[in-house]
Amino acid sequence: MDVLLHLQGEPSHVVRERYRADRERLVRQPMIALLNDVADADPRYEDFSVWHYRTNSWWWQHQGAVIRLGRKVEIGLRFDLDGLRIQGAWWYPDPGQVTMFREAVAAEGSGHELSAIVNDLRAKGYDISGDVMKRPPRGYPSDHSRTVLLRHRSLIAASPLGCDEWLHTPEVVGKVLAAADDLDTMLTWLVRHVNGSA
Repeated sequence: MDVLLHLQGEPSHVVRERYRADRERLVRQPMIALLNDVADADPRYEDFSVWHYRTNSWWWQHQGAVIRLGRKVEIGLRFDLDGLRIQGAWWYPDPGQVTMFREAVAAEGSGHELSAIVNDLRAKGYDISGDVMKRPPRGYPSDHSRTVLLRHRSLIAASPLGCDEWLHTPEVVGKVLAAADDLDTMLTWLVRHVNGSA
């Protein structure tokens, strides 16, 4: 936290370089360790990346990581002065993925399933967002029962995990795994219907 405090605002190149080694040791490396522990607990989470720094100050102030579950389907983690945040996301879709998503949302079985999943995540406190069109897509009635989901061109469920004392203990692994379990049904649905395979 102290390192990130020093990197608030628009830190100069000199300030960034002064704290580079501490940021690597105290912010980025613990994120790598966390993701390794999560992958050890569940092999489905082995394909992960932990971001390096870029020229923009934001990347120095926020430590991000992703666990890839399918093409453009992932769990994202971010640590900053607000604490740790997790999200399940399908975003930046490949050509054809939006069409597959809409077909699955419009279908009675898979569409009802996703609607129930999203409602359950919202009830658990997850913020549901994404790239959402202002109007229903062409080819679908404006009064479709799942028109809100049909308007999505990406789908994200996110929640802050907090910044309590457990963040600095092995308990953080359990917190991340519990949140990943919350997100699992949505992400599994997306892998199945947007990637075209189970």
